[in-house]
Amino acid sequence: MADEQSLTNEETGQFDPASWKAVSLTHVEYPIGDLVGFIFAWFSLLPFILIVSFSTLVILRRDLHTVAFFAGLCISEGINIIIKHIVREPRPVRGRSNLYTEYGMPSSHSQFMWFFSSYFALFLLLRLYKNHSIIDDLWKYVCAGLGVVCAILVSWSRVYLSYHTISQVLLGAFIGSVLGVLWFANVHFLLTPVFPILASSPIGEFLMLRDSTLIPHVLWFEYTCSRSEARSRQRKMSSRKSQ
Repeated sequence: MADEQSLTNEETGQFDPASWKAVSLTHVEYPIGDLVGFIFAWFSLLPFILIVSFSTLVILRRDLHTVAFFAGLCISEGINIIIKHIVREPRPVRGRSNLYTEYGMPSSHSQFMWFFSSYFALFLLLRLYKNHSIIDDLWKYVCAGLGVVCAILVSWSRVYLSYHTISQVLLGAFIGSVLGVLWFANVHFLLTPVFPILASSPIGEFLMLRDSTLIPHVLWFEYTCSRSEARSRQRKMSSRKSQ
């Protein structure tokens, strides 16, 4: 029936909004002229920015800790989908013509961000290198705090823009935080000891997987290695030219 109606509208040249469906994955709306709503709309896109960033890091760096972090986020999202289809609580109605077809309990944005912020904070404060420097410790606390602030802003943006109720956002935050802590404990105590074996396995060598667990400062290590390698190659080129 819908196909016949769509064909009829095409024949008459009329546009029928009811016969169209939006891809709501990155579709965010805010009230016209509302600056706060505009800012919150962009904060609602932060989970997708993180997904793209994680995908890029996994492809380019192949670090097993990054892969495990991203895998945890994907597992959390899968759990969110399962819970939504069990609870089946609708999203709030904003009195518009287009109604939501996805369930709202719990909020996937809130669950994603609180999983990220809880895991990220634990990784910075417990797993990352410790050189007893006040500046480095302050940097860790600032980054962990920024992660929590971003999680709060993304969660509240879903309520402000009427995509979720407060209870849906709070449940998503609770589930995401619990899953983030549990997944960090799983990675830290169970998976990390297996990383060297996986990295040195034939599959790990084929995929060029890396385990940076024992490297205290990965960024500084990569910088010094690339600098020393560049200087070594430069000396070799200079010696060849002089011969």
